[in-house]
Amino acid sequence: MHLDLHVTRFDWAGGPSDIGPGLAHLARTAETVGIRTLSVMDHFFQMDMMAPGEDPMLECYTALGFVAGVTRNLRMRVLVGGVTYRHPGLLAKTVTTLDVLSGGRAELGLGAAWYEREHRGLGVPFPPISERFERLEEALQICLQMWSDDNGPFQGKHYQLAETLCSPPPVSSPRPRIMIGGGGEKKTLRLVAQYADACNFFGAPEDVAHKIEVLRRHCDTVGRDIREIEVTALLQADDSWTVDDALRAGEAYAAVGTSTVMASAMGSDPAGKLESLFGPAVERLRSIEPSAL
Repeated sequence: MHLDLHVTRFDWAGGPSDIGPGLAHLARTAETVGIRTLSVMDHFFQMDMMAPGEDPMLECYTALGFVAGVTRNLRMRVLVGGVTYRHPGLLAKTVTTLDVLSGGRAELGLGAAWYEREHRGLGVPFPPISERFERLEEALQICLQMWSDDNGPFQGKHYQLAETLCSPPPVSSPRPRIMIGGGGEKKTLRLVAQYADACNFFGAPEDVAHKIEVLRRHCDTVGRDIREIEVTALLQADDSWTVDDALRAGEAYAAVGTSTVMASAMGSDPAGKLESLFGPAVERLRSIEPSAL
């Protein structure tokens, strides 16, 4: 089992001039303790459910480019990008650039987007959810075409590209991995089955087990082996957790078929918490074999 790190807040770092050094320290610490992948959110305002919208929030791909520059092996992804925020052709180019400059460490995370406040606040169109899912599927198709040998046009309902040229191509072979976030059972998990290399679920192990079964049915429908898809889940850790708590949680998720768990950057000193809580657990988590899907 792998352990990844998800960064949802930046208020712990201090003022604006402290965020860069703080994020660099956290990323280097994550790399040192054996975290495989660092992810950030794709939000322009902090989520109301987590903290005041006025709390600091970084643009995700600029932040990951910075992380790439201060690390050597740490993989990077957005968990997950909102399809409404970037034209798919420019998104593919952005992820490709990150992949090239990081030496093949970038992944694409994408979802249908949901946070209406920041859309309205920054003047970003927020179409109905049915249209957002249509755009999500077209965006996935465009990225895959841009990462292929086909430089020809793309004609979709929402996006039309005269050329899908992407030079230089990604360093990742055969292309950057694709994660689709969310657990919607009719649309999201169908897209996971059809296009994704990885998915991400929220909830207790029994909830994840249910989502895996739904995903399995979608895979059967499209003729895909579910074992080709990495199942990841966010740990709901708090300040009371011990290393043993982290290991027990990893075992519980592995028992239902999860192969990667994600810790959140916690507290006022997330690098210190990472070292004390999850650092000692990384190697022991790696020894846990997920149940066969």
